[in-house]
Amino acid sequence: MAVKKFGGIPKKYDNLEKAKIVILPVPYDGTSTWIKGADKGPDAILEASANMELYDIETDSEVFTKGIYTAKPVKENSSPEKMTEAVYKESMQYVSDNKFLVTLGGEHSVSVGAIQAYSETYENLTVLQFDAHSDMRPEYEGSRYNHACAMSRAVEMCPIVQVGIRSMDVEEKKYINPDRIFYAEKRINDPDWMNKAVNLLTENVYITIDLDAFDPSIMPSTGTPEPGGLYWNEVLELIRKVNNKCTIVGFDVVELCPNDINKASDFLASKLIYKILSYKFNKK
Repeated sequence: MAVKKFGGIPKKYDNLEKAKIVILPVPYDGTSTWIKGADKGPDAILEASANMELYDIETDSEVFTKGIYTAKPVKENSSPEKMTEAVYKESMQYVSDNKFLVTLGGEHSVSVGAIQAYSETYENLTVLQFDAHSDMRPEYEGSRYNHACAMSRAVEMCPIVQVGIRSMDVEEKKYINPDRIFYAEKRINDPDWMNKAVNLLTENVYITIDLDAFDPSIMPSTGTPEPGGLYWNEVLELIRKVNNKCTIVGFDVVELCPNDINKASDFLASKLIYKILSYKFNKK
């Protein structure tokens, strides 16, 4: 079966040698604990992306002309540890070749291998996490690479900043840095929270976006939807601020759990990817 191409772009822009951007699907859902289906997320994003307009009004650009190559999916699913290793090896190939890598999950554990590749390649790196959950358990259900441990592994590699968080286990409190987390409910009373978050970032930033960071009113298709989340325009505002101050070196979008009734979530995810790429490659 042929690989679906992000954006349904013309073939001449889907050439690995010339493309500046690589999309890496990782359809893994081995450790999720409630609604299953995140393994179908990458395919749903690619399908929805073929229905986007490829001209971005805000940036007055067509970022697909930079070249967007959609790689074959990483299909290692024997264990989260082996999946992480496979994603790391695949990511390292593209990152070392100076490609801008976008990883598509799958559950949040798929981010760890990509973050490892970036942490070994870029100095002065910070991970910016958009998420409803802190994902700071040191271990869960017998694995240090469970989706609930993703940021525990990330913080071992580089500093992190967490935004949108509104759910966690009490044991995670002792691993949280209160100066580097921006809980969803606190943003309502702090109009300067975005600038505070951006000021904690270093020169190079890797963004990991668990789609349940968004409020379920606009993103219901996740494995664990949590009320009180972020909205489209504020997420884009924060990403613009990050892009203006720092260098976004790569990102991932994870935890889409698609359903046949509501395709809006799939489209939001694909549009979000295209918007971030449009910001990145049209930085003034």
